[in-house]
Amino acid sequence: MNFNSFWLKILRILLFPVAVLYGIVIRIRNYLYDNEIFQPVEFNFPIICIGNLSVGGTGKSPMVEYLVKLLMPHYKTATLSRGYKRKTRGYAIAGTKATALDIGDEPMQFHLKFPEITVAVGEERAIAIPQLLFDRPDTEVIILDDAMQHRAVKAGLNILLTDYNHLFTGDFFFPTGRLRDSRSSYKRADMMVVTKCVEHLSRAEKEAIIAKIKPLAGQHIFFTGVRYGMPYHILSKNIKPVRKKTEVLLVCGIANPEPLKEHLRKDCAHFETIYYRDHYIFTIDDLREIKKKFAKIKGAEKIILVTEKDAVRLVKFADELKDMPMYVQPIETYFLFNESRQFDYLIKNFIESFKTIS
Repeated sequence: MNFNSFWLKILRILLFPVAVLYGIVIRIRNYLYDNEIFQPVEFNFPIICIGNLSVGGTGKSPMVEYLVKLLMPHYKTATLSRGYKRKTRGYAIAGTKATALDIGDEPMQFHLKFPEITVAVGEERAIAIPQLLFDRPDTEVIILDDAMQHRAVKAGLNILLTDYNHLFTGDFFFPTGRLRDSRSSYKRADMMVVTKCVEHLSRAEKEAIIAKIKPLAGQHIFFTGVRYGMPYHILSKNIKPVRKKTEVLLVCGIANPEPLKEHLRKDCAHFETIYYRDHYIFTIDDLREIKKKFAKIKGAEKIILVTEKDAVRLVKFADELKDMPMYVQPIETYFLFNESRQFDYLIKNFIESFKTIS
């Protein structure tokens, strides 16, 4: 155990009473909803909720993008997010002049990658959904991003994500653990996805994880991994493969950079990392520090690599980035055990059966 992890463990132990108090508050809130003392809003409309029970990255954005790619060719699709860390408030739809500061980094990422769909933000989803449907009356399905724990709206289909390396089953309430909702809240999910799995996950390990989760009758569990695409320049979009002789400066402000670091260990000669907190808003001074550190890296072939989420917060420095070899690392979700067809069928069947009922 290194020095930092030792003190982090001590801090979590000291904060245990705070975690217990937080857990009590969450359980009271859930009790009020479960016993219909608080009434969630339901809409006569196909709404798919993507969420988790923990803080930190479980792969919500890649899953939203997977769903957008699946549904966009067949249905008028919209995403609705809170717009975390944006400088504005209230409901808004992403327009041609939208920035990450206006709508948040993840919605901006969706907007840039899928300009054909409606990307909306709003802290109060019960208010934002009717506004979205009024503004875009041809919308046929809404994907709620990171909304599992926000119970004011009852979605028609709830998809719960849990990280393979940090399953919710053995976790505890924040700040001692990672949970922001009760473990028992998994019972509200229609489907569960174990994300960021190792590539060659065995069927025996798959069954062991399912046994830990203890799904209810009718709940479906899927397993996914992440696949990294070819990096592209942040401005020109030109492709740049990372090779065995490539020296990389990894700049990341995401919750969990470990899978990306593991990917780089396999693919490049050497990499150094500059960490920022999740959803960090970059300044011009940060960019100068990045340039300084990059200049110190030796090697004939070297690049700066950023995540897609970080790229939407860096592109505002377009003039400074013109001559910088800053590349964006795309990522996508893929299903293990050839189960993507079953997942896709369940999603589309939900929309079609809902439309039939309506």
